[in-house]
Amino acid sequence: MATVNNNLSDYDASLVPDASNMKFAIVASEWNEEITNGLLNGAYSTLLKHRAIESNIVVHRVPGSFELPLGAQLFLEKGNVDSVICIGSVIRGETAHFDYVCEAVSQGVKDVSLKYGKPVIFGVLTDDNIQQSRDRSGGKHGNKGDEAAVTAIKMVALSNSL
Repeated sequence: MATVNNNLSDYDASLVPDASNMKFAIVASEWNEEITNGLLNGAYSTLLKHRAIESNIVVHRVPGSFELPLGAQLFLEKGNVDSVICIGSVIRGETAHFDYVCEAVSQGVKDVSLKYGKPVIFGVLTDDNIQQSRDRSGGKHGNKGDEAAVTAIKMVALSNSL
């Protein structure tokens, strides 16, 4: 696993641009709420840490991870945002459902980002069990939400610099 010896919350904060002039949407899944709440809190607090203004961060929930791409698209169509952070958690079960959802969400997030030319960030955990999800949503491996927020800030800064 990529995160076994890494902490998703460890990064050089000096390499993260100032986010005070950036606008963000966070779309978070209601499914696996224990995990998505941790991810959402991590993303939100990381945006604030890098000087994003609270009124420039909008948060909305969607029923599940499968709905994240459409949630992101709606924000990009109707909202004035520079980036959308998609927060979700898909935990492997006994059927192929996990594979279908993960594939659809990852492709959907990528497609929306390319369609609108704005960063749509994949802050979705795809773990084998609940403990792995807990470890990556504020546990021993840090918080994927932190990583998603840093990615959003860096990608907006890149877009603004071109």
